[in-house]
Amino acid sequence: MIDAQNFDPSGKGFIVTNPNCVVVPLVMALRPIHDEFGVDQIMLTSLQSVSGAGYPGVASLDILGNVIPYISGEEDKIAWEPRKLLGRLESDGSVLEADIAIQATATRVPTIEGHLLTVTVKLDRQVRDANEIALLLRSWKSPLEGMELPFAPKHPLWVYDDPRFPQPRKHAYAENGMQAGVGRIRKANIWDISFVVLAHNTVRGAAGGAILNAELLVNKGRL
Repeated sequence: MIDAQNFDPSGKGFIVTNPNCVVVPLVMALRPIHDEFGVDQIMLTSLQSVSGAGYPGVASLDILGNVIPYISGEEDKIAWEPRKLLGRLESDGSVLEADIAIQATATRVPTIEGHLLTVTVKLDRQVRDANEIALLLRSWKSPLEGMELPFAPKHPLWVYDDPRFPQPRKHAYAENGMQAGVGRIRKANIWDISFVVLAHNTVRGAAGGAILNAELLVNKGRL
C-alpha cells in the first residue's frame, strides 16, 4: 500500500496509520481464527476505559459508578476496519475487504487503561470445541518474530485459562502493554465461539503501536 501512495511527484513520502484502539485487540484475536476457519459474522460489545476518551475526557460525574452505552463514531469504525485488516491486499495496492458482517456496541466504563471486548463469532467452517480455538491462538506465530524489534512483544497473543481473566487492572500492561490477552474461549449457544479479549488502548492501540510500525518500517528499509 505504501508503494501505491503518491503524495509527491518524486515518489517520496507516505502515511502509515494505526487501526482503531478497539479494532487492534479484536483483529489480533481474529487473525488466526479467520485464517483457519473463516469469519462470517461478529457480534461484540466493547468496554472502553476512560483514557480512550483523551483529555479532558469524560466528566467524572458522568462516569464514576456508571456505564455510558454509546461512544460517538466508534461503532462505525469497529464495523469497517476489521474487514480491511482481515482482507486481501491486491497487486495494485488496494484492499479487497473480507466479507464479514459486524454488529458492535461501544461503551465507556470506569476503568483507567485497557479496552475489554466480549465477542461472539459465526465461522465459515465448524469448530469442534473451544480447546481447538485456544490451541490455535497459542500456536500462532507473529510475522514479526525474529526481526528483533524492540517494541515487539515476545507473545503478542496470550490465552488465559482462568475464566476470570483477562482483567484491565491486572493484565493491560502485560509485555509492556503490547500484548493482547484472550480468555473465556467457549462454544457459543448462538453461532460458533465466544471469547473476551483485552489490550492496552494507549500503548498497543496507540503510541506503542505507532512505535512498532516505525520499527518495522526501519527494518524494511522504508525509513
